[in-house]
Amino acid sequence: MKASTFRRVLNLWPPFLFNSIRVQSISADYSEAKVVLRLRPWNRNYVRSQFGGNLFAMTDPFWMLLVMHQLGNDYFVWDKAGAIDFVAPGREDVYAHFKLDPAVVDQLRAEAADGSKVLHWFETDVVTASGEVIARVRKQVYVRLKPKAR
Repeated sequence: MKASTFRRVLNLWPPFLFNSIRVQSISADYSEAKVVLRLRPWNRNYVRSQFGGNLFAMTDPFWMLLVMHQLGNDYFVWDKAGAIDFVAPGREDVYAHFKLDPAVVDQLRAEAADGSKVLHWFETDVVTASGEVIARVRKQVYVRLKPKAR
């Protein structure tokens, strides 16, 4: 699927659509994605800042999706684990930028070449428009070469 079409599909996905999460861009080669979480009355927490679940949700699928599209259909790619560190209250729209380094893709291919399971941690900061860090998110991605591709 073309990245531009996939971006539109993600923007209509109910967990994003109803929580004001918007995929701003996905590069044509699936090496990069940019996401925004708009602060709205329906997605604020009790103290009127960004709801933590939405901060995590805005970052949740992207490392897995970028790796999956970069590696292709010969690999199993799954989210394995995740963690979030809330640094400051998000009292405005916040942004996340995911950029998959080609060297990491090559490393994952090399480590999975013999059929071994590979676990790799990725990190993303959620920031305001001015660059203030609101949260730090870590996601662990599982990669394994599919048996028929060995």
